[in-house]
Amino acid sequence: MIDSRFYVKVLSQTFEPQRMIWLAMHQDYYEGTVADVQAPPEVDAGALVVKHLLNGERGHYGPLEHPQISLSVTGFPHSVMQQARTHRVGVSFDVQSMRYTGQRIYKYFFEDGIDIEDLFYFRPVGCYRSRGGRKYAYSETMRQTDIDIAKHLAKVYAYKLQDGHAEEHARDMLPFNFRQNFVVSFNLRSALHFLDLRSKLDAQKEIVELCELILPCLESWAPQVMAYYVQKRLGKARIAP
Repeated sequence: MIDSRFYVKVLSQTFEPQRMIWLAMHQDYYEGTVADVQAPPEVDAGALVVKHLLNGERGHYGPLEHPQISLSVTGFPHSVMQQARTHRVGVSFDVQSMRYTGQRIYKYFFEDGIDIEDLFYFRPVGCYRSRGGRKYAYSETMRQTDIDIAKHLAKVYAYKLQDGHAEEHARDMLPFNFRQNFVVSFNLRSALHFLDLRSKLDAQKEIVELCELILPCLESWAPQVMAYYVQKRLGKARIAP
């Protein structure tokens, strides 16, 4: 993990999601109503979904849209939120606006015990590569300079609030790397589509990290479906049908 403050927690999820998928799939070709059908146990239902729905890349992902999962995402920079929302993937977000939620930055200058890195994200020192393939080094000196700049801009923000500026006006001064917590809800299909888009090798490092934290939540929730996905699709940038 590149930052210990990154955190993802499940808030709610459909119980036995693979049975839900099996019932939806079964209704497509069942003459009666699945309301009267006893679905197989969760593990067996998952195996049947993989066998009859996913194997062979048949492309019928619609039944995966019925189970829902909601996650709390903590500590990621605003840039991740921007990138996560760039493509419409059937995902719902509720995000700290920095109109109502900037007090933590204001308090940094008037209360003790707040670490600047709890407020803003700075990449670790190391070697990086741009999207175009250019390699560069990010030194400790460069990182400290970025921290000092963030401190200065946060101070400007805090004093603007103290002088009575509106929060949405003062936030114009904040650097793009302020940490922003959010809630995100997926159906299983949209979660896989999100991973397809954001876990590929040339994606932003921080959003790849987000995918890596989301993945175990999905694996424990829908294990058979996710085992298939990890083997066949993860990291290959193959957009979900």
